[in-house]
Amino acid sequence: MIYTITANPSIDYVLQLKTLTTGEVNRTTNDVKLPGGKGINVSRILKELNIDSTALGFVGGATGEMFKSLLAQHDLKTDFTAVKEDTRINVKVNAVEQDEETEINGMGPAISSDEKNTFINQLKSVGNGDVVIMSGSLPKKLPETFYLDIAKMIQAQGADFVIDTTGQALLDTLSLHPLVVKPNNHELADLFQTTFSSDQEIIDHAKKLLDQGAKHVLVSMAGDGALLVTKNHTYKANAPKGTVINSVGAGDSMIAGFVGTFMQTNDPIESFHIGAACGSATAFSQDIAIKEKIDKVYKAIDITELS
Repeated sequence: MIYTITANPSIDYVLQLKTLTTGEVNRTTNDVKLPGGKGINVSRILKELNIDSTALGFVGGATGEMFKSLLAQHDLKTDFTAVKEDTRINVKVNAVEQDEETEINGMGPAISSDEKNTFINQLKSVGNGDVVIMSGSLPKKLPETFYLDIAKMIQAQGADFVIDTTGQALLDTLSLHPLVVKPNNHELADLFQTTFSSDQEIIDHAKKLLDQGAKHVLVSMAGDGALLVTKNHTYKANAPKGTVINSVGAGDSMIAGFVGTFMQTNDPIESFHIGAACGSATAFSQDIAIKEKIDKVYKAIDITELS
């Protein structure tokens, strides 16, 4: 089983208007409410790929009930931990004529010690053959080591894990041998306080993450495609042609495609191919990509072995 953890899920209230004028009344031309959260995005892509997952996280209050209602439309398997305080609302304002998007993200609920312990107890059944994917921000009162502590716990129980994070938090997990890490090229450069002028420089630094313990390294490079770096080989996926509509969730989609396929096939190349297709398909969609879009984009992606 694949478990996705979204510690701080949200209702994403997406507003579209022609122009945004601060300090005045603005009227929308369109709006939509979506169940948000990086782990939720992963589970939704896995569902499109017909791969089972269980979505975990903290959900509470009236907004938590709305969140679960919105999520129910996607027919996901969930096992949320109930909390006293409200699930957060994130507001995303898209000013079309100004070509600007403004985001206002809520903090989310404060998680009590009892609520945290209830959540941790859910993970005691995770074991051999399972993968836990952890991603997104942490709500108030959870320690900064929350994901790292979970990784140590489930690894001791025989499960694999993925943490979608950056900076020192990413480096701290490498000795635990995450199944895959997925920095973009800018995040990878920041990790080593450098800049890149070629794919080879990116590959060389990705290999440093392998040396520190990662099993696979995915590096997304926007319009320049993506790289998969393994212990013995390096592969590149081209960036398919298309109009980028919404980059939110593209990275989550790439992780979902890679991990879900790898769980089924143990084939990193095909996992990379599907992961790249999922990421681009979501970027070309208003929301998380559907299966038909993923299949179409898959055909436009070529995987080239570089070494």
